[in-house]
Amino acid sequence: MAALAPLLAVAFLAAAAHAADPFAFFDWDVTYMTASPLGVPQQVIAINKQFPGPVMNLTTNYNVVVNVLNSLDEPLLITWDGIQHRKNCWQDGVLGTTCPIPPGWNWTYNFQVKDQIGSFFYFPSLGMQRAAGGFGGITVNNRAVISVPFDTPDGDITLFIGDWYKKNHTHLRKMLDDGKELGMPDGVLMNGKGPYRYNDSLVSDGIEYETIKVEPGKTYRFRVHNVGASTSLNFRIQNHNLALIETEGSYTMKQNFTNLDIHVGQSYSFLVTMDQNASSDYYIVASARFVNESLWTRVTGVAILQYSNSKGKASGPLPDPPNDEYDKTFSMNQARSIRMNVSTGAARPNPQGSFHYGSINVSQVYKLRNEPPVIINGKKRTTLSGISYSPPDTPLRLADLYDKKEVYTLDFPTMPIDGPPVIRTSVINSTYKNFLEIVFQNNDTIVQTYHIDGYAFWVVGMDYGEWTENSRGTYNKWDGVSRCTTQVFPGAWTAVMLSLDSPGFWNVRTENLDTWYLGQETYIRVVDPNGGYNVTEMVAPDNMLYCGLLKDKQKAQKPHGSRSSASAAKLNNYLLVVLVSLLALALGH
Repeated sequence: MAALAPLLAVAFLAAAAHAADPFAFFDWDVTYMTASPLGVPQQVIAINKQFPGPVMNLTTNYNVVVNVLNSLDEPLLITWDGIQHRKNCWQDGVLGTTCPIPPGWNWTYNFQVKDQIGSFFYFPSLGMQRAAGGFGGITVNNRAVISVPFDTPDGDITLFIGDWYKKNHTHLRKMLDDGKELGMPDGVLMNGKGPYRYNDSLVSDGIEYETIKVEPGKTYRFRVHNVGASTSLNFRIQNHNLALIETEGSYTMKQNFTNLDIHVGQSYSFLVTMDQNASSDYYIVASARFVNESLWTRVTGVAILQYSNSKGKASGPLPDPPNDEYDKTFSMNQARSIRMNVSTGAARPNPQGSFHYGSINVSQVYKLRNEPPVIINGKKRTTLSGISYSPPDTPLRLADLYDKKEVYTLDFPTMPIDGPPVIRTSVINSTYKNFLEIVFQNNDTIVQTYHIDGYAFWVVGMDYGEWTENSRGTYNKWDGVSRCTTQVFPGAWTAVMLSLDSPGFWNVRTENLDTWYLGQETYIRVVDPNGGYNVTEMVAPDNMLYCGLLKDKQKAQKPHGSRSSASAAKLNNYLLVVLVSLLALALGH
C-alpha cells in the first residue's frame, strides 16, 4: 500500500491541473509466459497474460496513468514510441531519464497525450526485451469536434508485424555480448502468431495463425506496426488496395498502394475496403526485404483476411513482393511519395501545414553518421559519428536535477569525427526553441531506422550517396511528412528538421535492436536558458526512482511481483479502484 501512496497524492494534483481532460487508467502486470508462435515453446514477455499486450485506446489530451508491476527477473522500463510527453521527459521510459523498475517492484507512469492523434506503440526499452514481446498498441483518436480527412471507417484493426527468433532475448543479448551476429530470424509474427500454412514444406502443421474477420462492402482502418528486431518488411493484402491515410501522428495525402515497405519501429494507417467477391479467404503478408529471398523464405508472416461470406480457405502462391530484391530505389521512391496533408486538421482544427517549417532559420545542424560495427577495447560496438554510447548508472536528467557532475559530456560533434571510434556518454547540447536540422548518414550495408523521443520531425529529404550542403537543394520544404521514425537506406542519407519546443533529455536512437544495444544512440539535452524548470518543464514526479549516484535516496519497496505474491497484484487493483473514485470526486463527476 505504501508503494502506491505517492500515486494518490499525484492523482489529486493531476486532477486539479487537468480537470478539463479525461483520465485513462491501466494496471499492468508484466510477466513471462510460455508461448509457441513458431511451433516451439519459448519464453515471451506478456502484459496481464496477453501477448502482444493490450491496445491503449485514447483520445487527444487524455491523461494516462499506467501502473506497471515488474514481475520479470530483471529491470524493466516501458517506452511509448511516438508519444511526445510534452515537457515531461521523466515519463519517457528510457535509461537517460528514468531509473529502471527493479524486479518485483511497481512504478506508475503519468503523462498526457497532449495535442496528438495517431497510431503508435509501446515496448520494453532495456536489453533486447522487445525481442521477447512486451509491446502493444497506442491509438490516439481525434476529439469529436475535429473533422478527419476521410469517412469514419466501419472498424479499427491493429496489426503487429515483426521478425522473430526462437531464442529468448537473454540468449540474443549474450550473442551480441560475445561479438556474434544474430543471424537470420526464424520467422515473422503477426499479432504474436506464426504464419498460416500456405506451403506445406515451408510452414509446419499446427502453428496458430491470425485471422481477421470482416464484412463485405465495409471499410476498415488497419494500424500496422513493425515491432520486430531488425528486418524491414513489405506489407500487402491479397487483391486489396491499401489507402494510406496516416503515419505516426500525421494525416497523409491519401494514396493507394498494393504493398508498402514498413521498416523497424514504423507505424502506418491504411483504409482497406472489402470489395472482393470472397471466392476464398485472402492472404495478409509481411515478408523480409533487401535479402536473398530464396534463402529468407521462412522470414515471411502470413495471416488470413476472412469475409463473412467466404467460400473457402486461402490457397495458392502468396501475392508477389516488389521485384527489386536488392535495388532499394523502389522503396525510396515509395518513402518520398508520402506527403503530409497540409490542409486538414489533426489534434487541433488548424491545418497541419500551418506551421511553415521550410521558412524557419535553422539554429544547429548535426550530421549523424552510422558505420558498420567496429571493435573498441576488444568489444564489438556500433557508433554514431564515431561515438558508441555508454549509458551511465545515473539517468542524465536525474544527474542534472541533483547537480551530479561527470555523468555525461556535452561534446557530441556536429559532424562525424575522423579519429578512432570511442565509447563515451556524449550528448547533443541544445536550447529550448532552437530549430534543428539532423542528417542521418548510413554508411552501413543494411537499412537502419532512426527515432527521436519527445518530438515529431519533418522528413525533408533522402537520397543515395554522401550528404553535402548542396543536398539541401533537393529538400521538400512544404509538405514533408511529420513523424517520429524514419528509414535510412544503406549508402544513403535522410534529413529531418525539428523544433525543440519541449525541454528535457530526449533519446535519439536506431530502432534496430542489435545496433541500438551495441551503442548506436545519444540524447538531445534541451535546456531553457531562462531557467525554465517548473516553468517550461514539468517537475520531477513524487514517485521518482533513484539509482546510480543517487541510490541512497531510494526507499526500499518490498518485492510484490506476481512471481512472489499474487495477492499484492490484487491489492494494487483495489488501490487503483480507490484512486479512480478519488479522481472522479476531484473532477467533480
